[in-house]
Amino acid sequence: MKGRIRAVIIVFFLLAAIGASLFFARKFLASAKTEKVSYTVREETYENVIDISGTVQAAQSQTLQALSDGTVIAVYVQQGDAVKKGDVILQLDDTTQRYNLEKHLLNMQVTRINGSAKEYELMKTEKASLEQKISERRVTATFDGIIAAISASVGDSLAAKDSIGTLVDTSYLTAQVEIAETDVASLAVGQTVSFTFPAYSGGKVEGRVVSWPAIGETTSRGATVVKAKLRIDEYPPVILPNFSFSGKIQVAPPETFLLVSSYAVGREDGAAFVVKSGTGEKIAVSVQPYGAGYVKIVSGNVRAGDVLEAQGTAPRSGMNPARGGMGGMGGMPGGMGAPGMGGSNRSGSGSGGARR
Repeated sequence: MKGRIRAVIIVFFLLAAIGASLFFARKFLASAKTEKVSYTVREETYENVIDISGTVQAAQSQTLQALSDGTVIAVYVQQGDAVKKGDVILQLDDTTQRYNLEKHLLNMQVTRINGSAKEYELMKTEKASLEQKISERRVTATFDGIIAAISASVGDSLAAKDSIGTLVDTSYLTAQVEIAETDVASLAVGQTVSFTFPAYSGGKVEGRVVSWPAIGETTSRGATVVKAKLRIDEYPPVILPNFSFSGKIQVAPPETFLLVSSYAVGREDGAAFVVKSGTGEKIAVSVQPYGAGYVKIVSGNVRAGDVLEAQGTAPRSGMNPARGGMGGMGGMPGGMGAPGMGGSNRSGSGSGGARR
């Protein structure tokens, strides 16, 4: 008898549990059915750029070298001095060369009076050679610039081709960067280049694309690149030749547009529309696909921040895009990134080679 009572009690509680479960399940399903899913319109900025890096160089650079053997008798500059093209920077002893020239000029006078015209012409040629030897006893500037380094002193004995310093022209800076072969077609002379220097905290410095060769080359890593030349006409004094930089070549102006989940867009008679959440206002729009699960709003009375009602059913696994969330991670055109993360559709690098 007691066993029957116990069995009845167990069955009763089981039935009660099943009934409660069914009640809450029906309530949950009803709630899910009436839940309104919405998506928030976001503003995106897409940069069409080529990423670069490298080091800047002076506009011109001259290695100061002795052109012949000799002893230094004068040094006319110090490090940091500004010089003009043709200025004498260093003088070697030229006593012997001047003596030979003066003696030759005396002989020329005698030959002009007593010798033949042909002999005199030959002596004029020899005179030019002796004058050249005197000029080789001097080191001169080949352009206007700044003495970046000078190491010679009076009394030093130099051999031909000995380096005694460097002259630089810093009226502008240049850089040579490697551009991936896939990006070369996007290059154009005069394109704006934005430079960022670790040594300068004042913001970006602007330059431009000057040129690139009509032939590519292969790097040590097997990548095919073209070395483009860049130029910076105006820059802060703190930036010096050989300073490193990163930057971007602006292929086209940045594009700003509106982006929303494709589930927010419905279609009626082939025409796209969206519905504003809260007001229920139905708005005709024109859209374009943009990555996985997103569309670009090309036209229509929609602004960034607007909340739109769902017109389709989104997957509920993973990150749910409901209530203005990110939705599926989508991608930039060509699958290069996720919407909302900005970025570039091109890449390259400077001295390190082109990124692939």
